[in-house]
Amino acid sequence: MMCQAAFVYSTKFLDYHFHSDHPFNQKRILLTKDLLEKAHLLSENNIIEPRRATQEELELVHDKAYINAVSKAGDTGLSEDESMEYGIGTEDTPAFPNMHEASSYLVGGTLAAVDAVLQGKSDHALNLGGGLHHGCKRKASGFCIYNDGAVAIKYIREKYDLRVLYVDTDAHHGDGVQWAFYDDPNVCTLSIHETGRYLFPGTGQVNERGIKEGHGYSFNLPIDAFTEDESFIDVYEAAFRQIVDYFRPDVILTQNGADSHMYDPLTHLCTTMATFDHIPMLAHDLAHQYCNGRWIALGGGGYDMWRTVPRAWAQIWSVMKTGGIQQGMLPPEWQSRWQAESPLTLPGSWHDDQRMVPTIPRKADITEKNKKILESTLKYAINKQIHP
Repeated sequence: MMCQAAFVYSTKFLDYHFHSDHPFNQKRILLTKDLLEKAHLLSENNIIEPRRATQEELELVHDKAYINAVSKAGDTGLSEDESMEYGIGTEDTPAFPNMHEASSYLVGGTLAAVDAVLQGKSDHALNLGGGLHHGCKRKASGFCIYNDGAVAIKYIREKYDLRVLYVDTDAHHGDGVQWAFYDDPNVCTLSIHETGRYLFPGTGQVNERGIKEGHGYSFNLPIDAFTEDESFIDVYEAAFRQIVDYFRPDVILTQNGADSHMYDPLTHLCTTMATFDHIPMLAHDLAHQYCNGRWIALGGGGYDMWRTVPRAWAQIWSVMKTGGIQQGMLPPEWQSRWQAESPLTLPGSWHDDQRMVPTIPRKADITEKNKKILESTLKYAINKQIHP
């Protein structure tokens, strides 16, 4: 199936840069864009420019005082008390010059993607600069300054009056987006993530189900460390299908962190590219089945910048553009361009994942354990909630 799709990109995305040793590096987007171009999947007529989100748009989610603090942090700097209050200047989220402007372009990129889809210019749109799901109303968190996904959902609700299903497959819980809509029955959030027993931010338990009118529209599926493809795909497929049929959204917004891959240095999950093939394929199919194709996808986490993220994110665009995933060898021109910079040997193909098997615990035992855990989690978090 050939689909009209928009790819949001600007070199301004690279200005969101904490420091050279920080794990969050937006060069991932450039690597992905170049891979798509070398694979002849992306051309200039697919690319749309982001705009800078306005103060009014940022205030859909964030307090004015916090926005002013972000501006000040990137200009003259914050006092120690202000840094503590607003979460800026920490090891995770250090201040950098012009951070307000750089962060506003990431949000504006997601809003450009929303408008492209909801104004009928594209069926789908991808903003790999977005997906900063930890940003809170008045505090930066987990590498995220402004929460572009939450701002975009508020924007959709106010400008287009549509019901939104937000699906987050980052290894870290999508806490900032969940809390922004925890009492809203017109926004349904689903987060599949590594359990908070081991990983930041420590939230995302199955009993976080929403409050007031929003009760029953928040879904969390925490999975255990060492989860592999079979378990991840099973829970993703079952949950997504049941929830989309239950909620009947007008538009689907997905956050596509690539940090559940076994190569990722910050998490403990053990998926391969098989999972990252399945994630966009199902989103694409369900968007066409329930939402007339309206699907907006964002980036997110992913800290194995050279080997994993470009391949995982490129498959999202391939599905949007062609309806299918890429197979076979990676473009040699892409490999030759980036191998000199990469500290690691780049993969030779789209699915070149050599399993790194830990000695303890044995992965077969963990996989069997996870099957049982996920079965009970699904029964509680999905079936009981949708079919009381």
